[in-house]
Amino acid sequence: EPAAADPVTREPAAADPFGAGGRASVVADGRRRPGWVVPVAVVAVPVLLAALVVALARPKPAGVQTVAVSETDCGQGFATPERGRQTFRMHNTGGKTSEVYLIDPATGAVYGEIEGLAPGTTRELVATVVGGTYAWRCVPTGGRAVTSQPVTVSGGGAASAVVPVSERDLAAPLKAYRAYVDRGLAVLVTQTRTLSDDIAGGRLGRARTDWLTAHRTYSSLGAAYGTFADFAQRIDGRPDGLPQGVRDKDFTGFHRVEYGLWHGQSADRLKAPARQLADAVAALRTAFPSQDFDPGDLPLRAHEILENTLQFELTGDTDEGSGTNLATADADLRGTRELLTVLRPLLTGRAPKLLPTVDADLARLQQLLDAAHHGARWTPVDRLDPTERARIDGATGQLLEDLAPIPDLLEIRKSA
Repeated sequence: EPAAADPVTREPAAADPFGAGGRASVVADGRRRPGWVVPVAVVAVPVLLAALVVALARPKPAGVQTVAVSETDCGQGFATPERGRQTFRMHNTGGKTSEVYLIDPATGAVYGEIEGLAPGTTRELVATVVGGTYAWRCVPTGGRAVTSQPVTVSGGGAASAVVPVSERDLAAPLKAYRAYVDRGLAVLVTQTRTLSDDIAGGRLGRARTDWLTAHRTYSSLGAAYGTFADFAQRIDGRPDGLPQGVRDKDFTGFHRVEYGLWHGQSADRLKAPARQLADAVAALRTAFPSQDFDPGDLPLRAHEILENTLQFELTGDTDEGSGTNLATADADLRGTRELLTVLRPLLTGRAPKLLPTVDADLARLQQLLDAAHHGARWTPVDRLDPTERARIDGATGQLLEDLAPIPDLLEIRKSA
């Protein structure tokens, strides 16, 4: 699925956003997941990485339990574990693939998980057990959740657990965000028509100003890019991969108009691309209310928008002549703020220390971007002072690291 500071058409960022000591793993659907998010009490280790992680300079697990799971019986063989680091060898004896969770049976909060445990397979979950009550919950594909008998480990210790999120929990944030996008598209329709009228009237200087205004509006709708479908290329496509590059007939949208406005093309030559852009935006506005928007995408986008800002905007990779990448980064930051606004009620109870940290990061990056904005002019990325550029990159990287837990904290779990 495309993800980018151009909120629709770019490939997912390849750069590691967890630079300062962060780790990522890949789950079954290909999403990147921050490795540290699994709570302190339990660390679920993907099977391909288990040997490597366990081999690091850590104490070996004190014991190994083989725990059987199936669609009718979950946790067979689960006995009260010893305190300390344990290995649970989860074996699916049933006929259906299952999600397997180590939970607090009183609250349903998740300490660790194995996703997609196929029939007949065995995978390991390594856990540091402290005092508390534990149980296994198995959710077979197409079946009902089955929970094991609980066991209680005596002694003290503190363990954090992730309270599961359901689609119902995300319904209100999704409704609010869809309303935000719909309002933004309504504004964008007017702005792109104005841009088209500027060019039709030969007012190219005004068109450059109005192009940036409209493009910033579009960029601020970043979390919806998975929903915009084939409108993506038409509205904000890039020449990358096209046979004739910027001269290719299929190069359309904002960046096509940008290229012409900042490379001396005449109004007559730009009339058709500008009109096509306005028509595509109007068609998207009409189509958007009926387009699907996966509620699970909201937590993912909270991290992905700025991940791609770092890769594409702050490198100048998307610049077609306007030198306004920092203006787009600023719009991406606005889109991220909006996402955090709608997700804040779910995050407050699950990670109370996360939001103040993220808010401070947002303010720091905003201050740095504001310093590169002088009236109607934005400093091009390649003209930034090296120290200033390094500060912007560093602040974005720190913000990404602090946003990284959100997809896991708010992942829709079948046990919810």
